[in-house]
Amino acid sequence: MRSRTIVGSLALVAGLALGYTVSARAAGSTLKWALVNMTETTWIAGRFVSGPVLFEHDDARMARGEPCTRVLRFLPGKGPAEELVAFHCKPRWGQAPDKFKAATDRLPDGMRVLTEYQFAGDEEAHGVPSKAQ
Repeated sequence: MRSRTIVGSLALVAGLALGYTVSARAAGSTLKWALVNMTETTWIAGRFVSGPVLFEHDDARMARGEPCTRVLRFLPGKGPAEELVAFHCKPRWGQAPDKFKAATDRLPDGMRVLTEYQFAGDEEAHGVPSKAQ
């Protein structure tokens, strides 16, 4: 009986936490993020990046004139680590994708270059400069 009470309480807390997260995003949270595994080395705003990374966009930083996008190395089991690159994105509006979307170009030498990224469910796409400002 006691274990059912504990399990029920945990389920209720998890449900409330999920509801809070959903409502915070729906209210227009200024911080958006996505975990991405860069399986191919890619040039992102002046830096070569590969492996698991965290893409982060912060509207509050953008409003203050600071670089709004950060790409951080992500260590599985530990979380975000060092910042690899930060830059000012070039926002544009489009159709919201179902999952994180990264658009790349391939240069004649074969190098892959990130040109734009977009978070799942977000109509704002973020253009990537060739070098961080």
